Amino acid sequence: MTKLAVIVVNYKTPEMIIELMKSLKGEVIETDIEVIIVDNDSQDGSVEQINEWIVTQDKKQKFRLIESTHNSGFSGGNNIGINAAQADYYLLLNSDTLVRPGAIKKLLDTAAEHPDVGMVGPRLEWPNGTAQESAFHFHTSTSEFVRTANVGIISKLFSSHIVARPVSLTPKYYEWLSFACVLIKSKVFEDIGLLDDKFFMYFEDVEFSYRAYKRGWKIMYQPEAKVVHLRGGSSPLKSQAKLKRRLPRYFYESRTRYFYLLYGRHGLLSANLAWVLGALISQIRDIFVKGSRGIIAERQWQDIWINFTNPLASYIHPKDYD
Repeated sequence: MTKLAVIVVNYKTPEMIIELMKSLKGEVIETDIEVIIVDNDSQDGSVEQINEWIVTQDKKQKFRLIESTHNSGFSGGNNIGINAAQADYYLLLNSDTLVRPGAIKKLLDTAAEHPDVGMVGPRLEWPNGTAQESAFHFHTSTSEFVRTANVGIISKLFSSHIVARPVSLTPKYYEWLSFACVLIKSKVFEDIGLLDDKFFMYFEDVEFSYRAYKRGWKIMYQPEAKVVHLRGGSSPLKSQAKLKRRLPRYFYESRTRYFYLLYGRHGLLSANLAWVLGALISQIRDIFVKGSRGIIAERQWQDIWINFTNPLASYIHPKDYD
């Protein structure tokens, strides 16, 4: 059994994976750490490129590539990696990250110092060192209303319900952290199971954190550990949302599953109605306030109802989209 297994899922981002492995190399050479790259059936030459780097650069045999025969999304890919290693700790890393020197040691030390902490996350930042929001409250009906209304006075009145929390300069407990980089104790998996692979992508990190939270595990943000998050990975969601284009179906399937699992059918209905109310306020403001621009994506009014009548239905794989 190793002390730490680093799990990275690749889907058509081989150049990013290689840069990530370069940033990890100095951190793992003389340590009890192994790095597992899970290729989610990229079929784009990723396997060959990553294998070439491992063969030529990994003299200590710290890196291992697993080829999945199916793209099972974020949860499924990470679960493959987790199941392939026996470790005291698991570090889930996005392909679009770069690990700053000393970050892994700081995360491990923090976890070891706090027996009741099940997960530890670093300060995520841009290459220039500017911090990113990476610590959060759970999504609720109220947070859906505040987000879609997107009105200053409403945001101030319900500030405690805003999902993304202000960046902290000191270690602090939160309800969930970004899984772009998160250290998880093996005892947490033993206690609550793996990530829910019925989520293809999005909300799986929140749902997993909720299960851990309900079982009494604390979740800590450790800003002294720093990881660059480039935000240019496998999913187009953020770029599409910025342009207000239609978001991928799997986002709404995951959103529906999340609200149903945490709050039941009435909670899911409440979240959707709160979303609609907020969106109406946003659109009215856009009509009367010059220069105002809402955040509602194309066809989102109908898409939030995807899987509403069957919240636990299997997701439709992106390869099967029309």
